[in-house]
Amino acid sequence: MDVRLENLLADKMNLQRILDSLMEGIIAHDKERRILFFNRAAEKITGYDREEVLGRDCHDAFGSPFCGGRCSFCGEPPNSWTNVDYPLNLVTKEGSSRRIEMSVTGMTDETGCFTGVLAAFRDVTDLIGLQIRLGQITSFAGIIGQDHKMLQIFEQIRELATNDYPVHIMGETGTGKELVAAAIHNESRRGGGPFVPINCGALPEGVLESELFGHVKGAFSGAIRDKKGRFELADGGTIFLDEVVDLTKSMQVKLLRVLQEGTFERVGGEKTVSVDVRVISAANRDLKREVERKNFREDLYYRLNVVPVELPPLRTRKNDIPLLAEEFLRQASEQGQKTAGLSKKALSMMMDYLWPGNVRELQNALHYALVKCKG
Repeated sequence: MDVRLENLLADKMNLQRILDSLMEGIIAHDKERRILFFNRAAEKITGYDREEVLGRDCHDAFGSPFCGGRCSFCGEPPNSWTNVDYPLNLVTKEGSSRRIEMSVTGMTDETGCFTGVLAAFRDVTDLIGLQIRLGQITSFAGIIGQDHKMLQIFEQIRELATNDYPVHIMGETGTGKELVAAAIHNESRRGGGPFVPINCGALPEGVLESELFGHVKGAFSGAIRDKKGRFELADGGTIFLDEVVDLTKSMQVKLLRVLQEGTFERVGGEKTVSVDVRVISAANRDLKREVERKNFREDLYYRLNVVPVELPPLRTRKNDIPLLAEEFLRQASEQGQKTAGLSKKALSMMMDYLWPGNVRELQNALHYALVKCKG
C-alpha cells in the first residue's frame, strides 16, 4: 500500500478516535443533507447508532421535531457562515424530548463553495432543571420570572413537555396563558409541528364551529370553497383553546367528541376527519366552579383538566416586576425607541401597584410611558 495512503488512513482513524472521545455530539452532513459523520456522544444523546443514520437524509433519520423549521440543518447556510449557536429541542429514538445547545458551522471546499454542515451539540436538559431548582434562572422558554412561583411553573413546563396529556391553564387575564401553552408545545416532541391558538370567547358559535372544524363548499352563505379548521391545521402539533369556559353547551358536546375519539366532520360535510393533536386549554375563571353552576359539562372538564397549571397573578410575584420592566424596555430599545432606565420613584410606584391586568398591563403601561416621555 502507498505510504501516503497509509498515512491518510491512519490520520482518519486517529481523527475518528479523537472525535469519539469528546463529550459533545458531533454530526456532519453534505449539502444534500446526507449524514457523513456521527460520533459516539451523538449516539448516546440521540439514541441512534451511527450505522442507522450514516448516508441517510438528516430529516428522514431524525424526523421533523429534530429537523423542524427552527433547525438550521434544514436550510443551506450562506457561505459567509462561520459559526451559529442556538438551542434546539431534540426528540430521541425512544421519543423523549431533550433540550440541546448546538453550534453549527458551514463547511466549504477549497474554492469557498458550500459543501455541508458540521455541528457540535450537548444535552443541557438536566442542567436547566438544576438551574430552575436552584433559582439560578431568570427566564425559561421566553417567559420572564425568578420568583419561586414562576420557577415552579418552569419546572411544570419541563415535566409537561415529556408527555402528550391535555393541559388546562388557569390564570387571570394578562398572566401569559398563551405564552405558557406555546412553551409547553415548543419544549415537547411536537415542537416541530404547528401551534394553533384560538380564542373561544371571541367568536359567535356558528363562526367558532367553522373555525374549529372547518367547512365544505356551500355549507353556508359565503362558503365558496372548502376550508380546514384549526384542529386540522394543528394536526401533528398542538391546539390552544383559550377562554374555553365561554363555549356554549352545544359546542362543548362537539369538542368532547374530538377529545374522546380524535375525529369530527367539517361543517356541512359527511367525511370523518381524524387528527393527532395535543389539546391545551385555558380560562380566566374557575372551570370547576362553572361545572358546579351547571354552565360547563363535567365530562368535558375532566377531559380538559388532566393536568392543571395555575399561573400566579403579578401582584403575588412582585419581585419579578423589575425583571419584566427591564425586558420590556430592552425590547422597545431593539425596536428603535429611545429608552432610559427606571427611576427609583417609578420602580417604587410600580412595586406598590396591584396590576389587575397583570403582565400585559405592565407592558402596556411601559409602552404608554415611552410614548408620553418622548423628547
